[in-house]
Amino acid sequence: MTGDAHGTHGTHDVSDMSAEEYWNHRYSESDRIWSGNPNAALVHETAGLPVGRALDLGCGEGADAVWLARQGWHVTAVDISQVALDRGAAHAEAAGVADLVDWQRHDLSESFPSGVFDLVSAHFLHSRVELPREEILRRAAAAVAPGGALLVVGHSGVPHWQHDGHADMRLPTTEEVLKDLDLPDGEWEVLVGEERERVQTGHDGEQRTLTDSVLKVRRRPAD
Repeated sequence: MTGDAHGTHGTHDVSDMSAEEYWNHRYSESDRIWSGNPNAALVHETAGLPVGRALDLGCGEGADAVWLARQGWHVTAVDISQVALDRGAAHAEAAGVADLVDWQRHDLSESFPSGVFDLVSAHFLHSRVELPREEILRRAAAAVAPGGALLVVGHSGVPHWQHDGHADMRLPTTEEVLKDLDLPDGEWEVLVGEERERVQTGHDGEQRTLTDSVLKVRRRPAD
């Protein structure tokens, strides 16, 4: 994982593919899609959080889930692609944290993992095939335990893959993500809400500056 858990690279025709077919095809194109390193925003924004139960939505090949497990979190890692999940499980086994990660296959447009979590993380939950992102993120918020945090990181604005002709998807700003969540008044506090630049090296070796939306909100503890 290089920071795009559900990136939109690839040029094959997706018009006749289901979401599961698309992502299995995408991950089968090579032995590894992402770098194996956790997303920088996850590392930064979880510093100081009390360790507990975490949910990683769109976990891809599992770098974020494995990193969280190494910090002591019990992680439920979810993806639509069994190919990606199998790679994540192998990564966790090699890292010695297999017992701390529960790998679950879900098409999040149809099903969602059960339980409540101290951290729910959704990084780059974008897709070239249909994905009800706003609805999924509202379900993610509902799965946060009192006192827990929801971390949503995504591409903001014009993406670096625009030249591939896939710039028609909605890439909301942090403010728009917060509005889409429609969180109940008085139950949540915004800890971080900003657009953040990062530099990424593309497959061609060229460095590009990207802008991400970073939103971290905390559900207020129960009285």
